[in-house]
Amino acid sequence: MGKTADLTAVQKAIIDTLKREGKTQKEISERIGCSQSAVSRHLSGKSVGRKKCGKKRCTTRRGDRTLRKIVEKDRFQTLGDLRKQWTESGVETSRATVHRRVLLNQKQRQKRLTWATEKQHWTVAQWSKVLFSDESKFCMSFGNQGARVWRKTGEKEMPKCLKSSVKYPQSVMVWGAMSAAGVGPLCFIKGRVNAASYQEILEHFMLPSAEKLYGDEDFVFQHDLAPAHSAKTTGKWFTDHGITVLNWPANSPDLNPIENLWDIVKRKLRDARPNTLDELKAAIEASWASITPQQCHRLIASMPHGCRLLKFHRLKKKKENKCRNSLLYS
Repeated sequence: MGKTADLTAVQKAIIDTLKREGKTQKEISERIGCSQSAVSRHLSGKSVGRKKCGKKRCTTRRGDRTLRKIVEKDRFQTLGDLRKQWTESGVETSRATVHRRVLLNQKQRQKRLTWATEKQHWTVAQWSKVLFSDESKFCMSFGNQGARVWRKTGEKEMPKCLKSSVKYPQSVMVWGAMSAAGVGPLCFIKGRVNAASYQEILEHFMLPSAEKLYGDEDFVFQHDLAPAHSAKTTGKWFTDHGITVLNWPANSPDLNPIENLWDIVKRKLRDARPNTLDELKAAIEASWASITPQQCHRLIASMPHGCRLLKFHRLKKKKENKCRNSLLYS
């Protein structure tokens, strides 16, 4: 390993740290296992060979702060909703990047790893016993997508190429549930959701969903850790009804297969193009009803792989951090 370009980002960081501690180039090269010339070239800034590898960070710290403010306004938003609002603020990025930035602290990451470890041996049959639920927001804007326009270069400001829009379009909040057997009835939520109103949803929509999808068989209910969900009175409701609730890590919508169904519905809304709130609700119900049990079963069947993948990536990250620390302080 003789060229500066051959050094990894971790090795370069360690070289800089050891240099500040007063170590000689020879001591540094022996510590990290590279040639002394590689250390010298890095410290002198004479990079050779390949240009710096790796993808540049796609968001700024200011952009990350904007996302946190968006999340804090409404904890019930899906990744698609967050990505849309973040894009409107001027940050173009992917759903995966949104999730990596969303309020996941070290404690929450550890809980996700613990959860994945506990569930890594669950079979498809076990996951099929879980009734997954979630809320999602639908806007009157072609499935949360802006209108597209055909135009040539230089026609951006032409009146014919412009269309007025509403900054805060009409929208509806929807609660739904799914299992490997299919989907349950939707609930269109009016106003803010508190513990009392959420228990009404459970009584009039969750129980019918369970009856439809499981009959007399036992099931486990899943929901996230929203305040209305984790309230003491809500916990008592489940106890009184003899329903087991699946433990769920915080800020983990990516683990919930129902998120994929919300995306399917929103894609179909692009073609429906509702003009009124009633049309929007009708289009949502029609799209939801078109989801087949086969689609739901495929999503549930992917859960074991998803848990193993989550655990693998988290352990890989921890191993990389441990390796870096051992090089620094060995």
